[in-house]
Amino acid sequence: MAPSKKKRPAPTRADVPKKKRTVAKKRPVRSAATPLDRVREICLALPEAQEVEAWGAPTFRVNNKIFAMYSANSHHSAGRVALWMMSVSVEQDFVVRARPDCYFKPPYVGPSGWIGAWLDQRPPWDEIAELIRDAYRRRAPKKLAALVD
Repeated sequence: MAPSKKKRPAPTRADVPKKKRTVAKKRPVRSAATPLDRVREICLALPEAQEVEAWGAPTFRVNNKIFAMYSANSHHSAGRVALWMMSVSVEQDFVVRARPDCYFKPPYVGPSGWIGAWLDQRPPWDEIAELIRDAYRRRAPKKLAALVD
């Protein structure tokens, strides 16, 4: 004789284990974009601007002319994150004297009027964006420079 199969009774609510309620853990709030991300966003929004790595760091160019250079943790910026922007001596002098905590005269290119901006401690992004646009206008062909508001 074949063994008889016993039917199991259908499970009831009492038989089904209760699901544990899990509370979603709050993820840490992601900080704002990195300084390099912000610099890229500003620079690459300009007409025909491109990023090219040179000397182991990102440089931003128009018509293959550098208008801004990113410097992170190098001996050139005393281990701090910084951005160097093309400018003229008069503007450099004004900006560095007005905000020495935010701006500096970078090595090598400083004597030519370039402005360095520290990006590691609450940088004034609106001012930096304007300095980047000014640097771009100085390097870009007139037709492209005219497109920047």
